[in-house]
Amino acid sequence: MSGAKACVEALKREKVKVAFGIPGVAVLPIYDELRDSGIRHILARHEQCAAHMADGYARVSGKVGLCITTSGPGATNLVTGIATALMDSSSIVTITGQVPRSDVGRDAFQEADITGVTTPITKHNIQVTNASEVPQAIRAAFYIASTGRPGPVLVDIPRDVQSENGEMNFSQMFNLPGYQPPSKPHPVQVKKAAKLLEKGERPVILAGGGVRIADASPELLALAERLMSPVVTTFMGKGVFPENHPLSLGKIGIYGGAYSNRAICEADVILAVGVRFADRATGSIRKFAQKAKIVHIDIDPSEIGKIVKVDIPIVGDAKATLRAISSSIKFEQRHRPSTWLKHLEEFKKSQEPKKNDTGATMKPIRILKELRKLLPNDTVVTIDVGQHQMWTAIHFDVYHSKSFISSGGLGTMGFGFPAALGAKIAKPKGTIVNITGDGSFLMNQQELATSVEENIPVIVIIFDNRTLGMVAQAQRILQGNRLFAIDMGRSPDFVKLAEAYGAQGIRAGSYGELGKAVRAALKSEVTTVVDVTISPEENVVPLVLPGNGLDSLVWEC
Repeated sequence: MSGAKACVEALKREKVKVAFGIPGVAVLPIYDELRDSGIRHILARHEQCAAHMADGYARVSGKVGLCITTSGPGATNLVTGIATALMDSSSIVTITGQVPRSDVGRDAFQEADITGVTTPITKHNIQVTNASEVPQAIRAAFYIASTGRPGPVLVDIPRDVQSENGEMNFSQMFNLPGYQPPSKPHPVQVKKAAKLLEKGERPVILAGGGVRIADASPELLALAERLMSPVVTTFMGKGVFPENHPLSLGKIGIYGGAYSNRAICEADVILAVGVRFADRATGSIRKFAQKAKIVHIDIDPSEIGKIVKVDIPIVGDAKATLRAISSSIKFEQRHRPSTWLKHLEEFKKSQEPKKNDTGATMKPIRILKELRKLLPNDTVVTIDVGQHQMWTAIHFDVYHSKSFISSGGLGTMGFGFPAALGAKIAKPKGTIVNITGDGSFLMNQQELATSVEENIPVIVIIFDNRTLGMVAQAQRILQGNRLFAIDMGRSPDFVKLAEAYGAQGIRAGSYGELGKAVRAALKSEVTTVVDVTISPEENVVPLVLPGNGLDSLVWEC
């Protein structure tokens, strides 16, 4: 069997249903086999977007996302998408074509050392050197990408290897020395954590993206209700705990809720599960949770103690560990009155944002509140990067895990729209909405062609202030209002742009028009772009300035 045929056969054995990519000469043998394989291929308009589509597909489906590209620039265009997946622990496999083995190292046309380039940004990568290695390389790639702490894996296959025949072994058994991802938590550590949580008078559960990856939302909910503990989330954890639940306090961080940050600052016990204590979540590490003893659960042992000193480390799968801790707790707090909860509730009410809908343009907070009322409860929202990202994280409630998708670690502008297309493929009957800014959307707007030609209808809501808003806000605060290189100008007209691609474009200049636009979009059979004008003077508040703790909030900029 040829290496190309073995590659596609291995993909079928991994139950791959869809691949995102762009072909080129160095990967033509694989594409020739893919043609009649039954695997759906989505033709992206840029390789970076193929990676983002695979990423969005993976985050919503819980399966490995696959993208395929050619050598050289096709492969290097994947770099931002791969790095995005690594930072957010997303399970994608990328297959790249390569020049023939005899040309490797000779600066041949469209040659790039893609395994060397991506070594720092992949969980694992490999260049296949003969055809018989292909089945096991694909099997290993999918296994490594999806087990332990998920991440991207790259398989580079030279063109002559794809054409070469070899004896193939498709056995599911293979040897990966040194790779033994943990799953079950140590029982002694579990008992220690349970005792500490029993004694805590001001407990807080801090949930991160690891809860989503482990499908541990039911276990998180059960433990929170048993302890009667408030739950806060990191940005990546948004949605793992229903935000309409009485115990939900929302998102923490430098762009977090005042009451969620207050809970972290005043807690005496914090159960942190599936978090990596990123700088945007903690603010100043030195000032983070100074009153609390911390239990940290993570499947990646390298994350524990890396940033924040913890009192009880537990290495293990979030689902299994939360279940074990819940079973080890010897009492029920469900019906006990809690002065801690009352204290936080009173503070939360005192911090309710005041309505401020005056002026010629619509206000971001109210836009998001209106969207929440208009959209189904199980809507999947994909978010780009910028002010709209933080407004959405704070003010748009999410009720289901895997329903809030964004680039958290790398902060990749242009991620949201192609990720929405991948999410729609994963959830074809679901409502998928990309909330974006004009700056982010313009980075990958060409994928409107993909959405129309491949029949992948999603809804795009553009917060249009003709400004790189987050940069402008930072310049106002940190650079003495010296604004520079942030004006996006008047071009393009997003309604006409959408129509040029065959999508639907609607401009909403009032809350009433927004409602009509969203209702029309929900009925549309093609992607709908809703252009919503907001003021470039709007800021994301409250926020924590650099070097400060989560208790040092700024409300005006």
